[in-house]
Amino acid sequence: MSDVGSAEQPRSAVLFDFGGVLTTSVVAAFEDLGTELADDPRLLLRLLSRDEESRRLLVAHEEGRIGEREFENGFAARLRAHGAAADGSGLVRRIQSRLHPDPGMIALVAKVRADGHRVGLLSNSLGDHCYDGFDLPAMFDAVTVSGEIGVRKPSRRAYAVACERLGVRPEDTVMVDDLPQNIVAAERVGIAGVVHRDAPTTAAQLTGLLAPATGA
Repeated sequence: MSDVGSAEQPRSAVLFDFGGVLTTSVVAAFEDLGTELADDPRLLLRLLSRDEESRRLLVAHEEGRIGEREFENGFAARLRAHGAAADGSGLVRRIQSRLHPDPGMIALVAKVRADGHRVGLLSNSLGDHCYDGFDLPAMFDAVTVSGEIGVRKPSRRAYAVACERLGVRPEDTVMVDDLPQNIVAAERVGIAGVVHRDAPTTAAQLTGLLAPATGA
């Protein structure tokens, strides 16, 4: 992953992930719900990463091939099979309710844009109301959501479409994401990567990767 102060040509654009970057931690949200449903904070994360059917449902939903209700019902069945008291109705909303905007990151997006850099969103969506409360068209120069394009990160095509919509080349771009595997995939297509942990650290890393400010 890209290091601050590298000899690379300065970048002129940034792609931001949504969940866990512009919001509080998605991992923490899943852990909290797992604790509520089954007294097992790792249950949801374990199923979504290791259980074949749960993984299939997640990918299909994020790529827009199945709707929210089908995902909820299928995933709730997998949760019940592993001892959780899960009802499909409203399951996604229960996850979303545990995510909250990160004011520091929202301010950082605005600053990067004000400094004259292009900013885009590249997000694997989860749920019909995933972006409620965010005025994405006002925040970003381009918005790319997995369910709209039929492909999700870490697919190479997802990064290509996001760069095309933003009007930049991969080699002019930085990707900010909380999942290291998504950063590795971005770097494979020439995009510099920042693994997000908190707003001040991400801001410092971007300073080392972006061209000097040209905005007002």
